[in-house]
Amino acid sequence: MRDWYGNSVIYSVDVKNFMDSNGDGVGDFEGLSGTLDYLRGLGTDCLWLLPIFASPHRDNGYDVCDYYSIDEQLGDFGNFAKFIEEAEDRGIRVMVDLPLNHTSIDHPWFQEAKRDRNSRFHDYYIWCDEPPDDEPPKIIFGKQQTGNWCYAPEVNRYYYHTFYNHEADLNLTNPRVREEIENIVRFWLRQGIYGFRLDAVPHMLREKGSMAHPGDAHRLLKDLRSFVDVQKPTSVLLAEVDVPPKEYREFFGEGDELHMALNFYLCNHIFLALARRDGEPIRQALETLPDIRGIGRWANFLRNHDELDLERLDKQGYEQALREFAPEEDMRAFGRGIRRRMAPMLQDDQRRLELAYSLLLTLPGTPVLLYGDEIGIGEDLSRKGRDAVRLLMQWSSERNGGFSTAESDELIHRAMADGSWGFRQRNVTDQRRDPASLLNWFSRAIHLRSDCPEFGRGELRLVETGDSRVFAHYCAMDHRFTLAVHNLSDQPVETDLDIPDQDTEYLLDLFGDRKYEPWEPGNKRVALEPYGYRWFRRTQFPKGERSEPDR
Repeated sequence: MRDWYGNSVIYSVDVKNFMDSNGDGVGDFEGLSGTLDYLRGLGTDCLWLLPIFASPHRDNGYDVCDYYSIDEQLGDFGNFAKFIEEAEDRGIRVMVDLPLNHTSIDHPWFQEAKRDRNSRFHDYYIWCDEPPDDEPPKIIFGKQQTGNWCYAPEVNRYYYHTFYNHEADLNLTNPRVREEIENIVRFWLRQGIYGFRLDAVPHMLREKGSMAHPGDAHRLLKDLRSFVDVQKPTSVLLAEVDVPPKEYREFFGEGDELHMALNFYLCNHIFLALARRDGEPIRQALETLPDIRGIGRWANFLRNHDELDLERLDKQGYEQALREFAPEEDMRAFGRGIRRRMAPMLQDDQRRLELAYSLLLTLPGTPVLLYGDEIGIGEDLSRKGRDAVRLLMQWSSERNGGFSTAESDELIHRAMADGSWGFRQRNVTDQRRDPASLLNWFSRAIHLRSDCPEFGRGELRLVETGDSRVFAHYCAMDHRFTLAVHNLSDQPVETDLDIPDQDTEYLLDLFGDRKYEPWEPGNKRVALEPYGYRWFRRTQFPKGERSEPDR
């Protein structure tokens, strides 16, 4: 199926932090292969691997120095091929993170570029003799950089960098660079992967110094989409696109650019709804986002490997969410985001965690999970910046959390042992044995969500509840629809759902935070506990009624 991702659950994993197979203190592909049964049991059918390329690791692998080599700490191509084969045997597709906006300054292209301004590689990057005075800076990391131009004394010129000065931006208007990108994409698709998570896509399209796309900047995405469709029609381009909602649609084109985009706008408003204990921000976000049915899909998430950036909220909402989820200064990053995991932000209240992930699993689009969130791991605020959430996976209460047999001081970074977030208290093995654990809840919820493809592919319809604390919606496809009702508040509620009479017939009560009274045909009143949620499904229409097919 070409749009297999429409009913998938994507699991984002940092290989070096997941499972170490050889005792060197670093996770690797053999270790990841050994966890595939766990991931399949959880219900995952797609893995998004954070960057796996050779890198000096000044930016968690996003500073690539060779697109055709695997980071030697993770293994070799033999290990990778075996991992891909074993993932496919379990019905798990794999996509890799592909940073194309920039390379490491250690990349051979840049090393050649800075040696000789007459080299063909010099034009792979963006240069100027003197930084322009009138160019507004794009300062991404606040105090960690003072501008976007960095001096290279070898050629007596300045190169452009959107992010750190050790990451030089590629000149994506150069036909040779575009040819290089096609070669990279072809190479990795031939290794058996099913697509790419594209990093920093809006920055790839904007004007930077001398780099100005002639005509339509989106031609870059159109050409890339056309290329991957020819190389492997079942592949997918999932992109990091954090823009105002009115600009989202152009990144999908007419179904000829991105397949999927990470939905930062909805993520921001889910957190605002959780902070306010009110469903209205979610409703407003869904009403504001463009309709992309027929041209692409949303990839919905709550947390990822970066900070939680709340810049799509207005000032009042931003400050409220920040006070709720990051009340202390060391919980914040770069002056704009939160460097925390979900469980600590929600004070380890499993009711609220289930509510939040129930929203994620039922909202239209494809849910994306961050490794470890299924067991509610915490953060390590002693680590710098974004690294606070990039922890070792906690498999058991044994040494190093079962991640590695290495000595503790040989680990890639320390394992959290003590306290409520440490591996002695919070790990996969213990939660597997507990029927009421968050892990077992995730497994039930994900498998049930996979049985309801209308959540991923159906048409969204918002349901009036008469109580802003209660958010309700359903997704309709063919002759079915699935209804989800969520109480964002800490108080029990009873409210009426504004849905047609015929839609209350044949409704099955599928899932909830507890066992409620069964749904009765013709009844529109629903009861929910504090932070409660319920899923319902209608599997057939009353006699004689038909629906339009999903388009």
